[in-house]
Amino acid sequence: MMNIGDVFDEAGTEFARLTPTVWGPAGQALTFQLAAAPGESVLDVCCGGGASALPAAAAVGPDGRVHAIDLSDELLEHGRVLASERGLQNIDFVQADATQWEAPSDLHTSGYDVLSCSYGVFFLPHMDSDFARLVSLVRPGGRVGVTVWRRGALIEFMDAFLAAVGEFRPEYAVPEDRPNILAPLDTPEGLRSWLEAAGTISPEVRELSNLIPATPEFAWDFACGGRLRSALLGVGPDVVESIRLRFLDLLVEREVHTIDAGTLIGTAVAVGPNPT
Repeated sequence: MMNIGDVFDEAGTEFARLTPTVWGPAGQALTFQLAAAPGESVLDVCCGGGASALPAAAAVGPDGRVHAIDLSDELLEHGRVLASERGLQNIDFVQADATQWEAPSDLHTSGYDVLSCSYGVFFLPHMDSDFARLVSLVRPGGRVGVTVWRRGALIEFMDAFLAAVGEFRPEYAVPEDRPNILAPLDTPEGLRSWLEAAGTISPEVRELSNLIPATPEFAWDFACGGRLRSALLGVGPDVVESIRLRFLDLLVEREVHTIDAGTLIGTAVAVGPNPT
């Protein structure tokens, strides 16, 4: 059975094509809201291709440092290439499990200045406790930030994709009353409460509106460039093509002309205790 890193290895090409319209704007906005400053240390978890880690590296400058961790070596290599092209020598892309990550010895006592996680908290096996542990790696007074899909985002897009997949792979059929795993944190009030429960104070949540035309090319890249890619693995190219055509037909039938990629950007101040 593939783990999430393997899925994103398969999704790497489409994931990279989505960066200018999806991952990039959110990553830039998160870094700005975190106010990463020259000389600071940053831990970016579930970093993907570096959409938030690379802006952070530029913000903290040569005297700062960024540890960018992810399970997908394909996405990490993409980030390394971009860092090299931009002349950023203060960022390390590391294949690692965020649930096991520990600060290096020189940061173990002081803690990181900044923790960022863009569209990644829902990949943590135990979202609440795993994220709280990551917050504990940040010094008291340091900043913590995440991006998550806002309530209502992606619903029409995902419903159409999952309906198409279910016609050809019944094991992936999703019941109409499926639970919303993001429900605790997909509203400003919910995200603020969640950040506070993880060991922070003074949460701020802003909304990034992002309405993207549902062209066939973009819609299929969006389906293939993330976690949904798992539904396309393990079957032949003929089945994948049938799913693609049915998915695009459903978007037309349901008059889905725009994909709502609306995002919440939440930041807060860590209160500790940091590890000793």
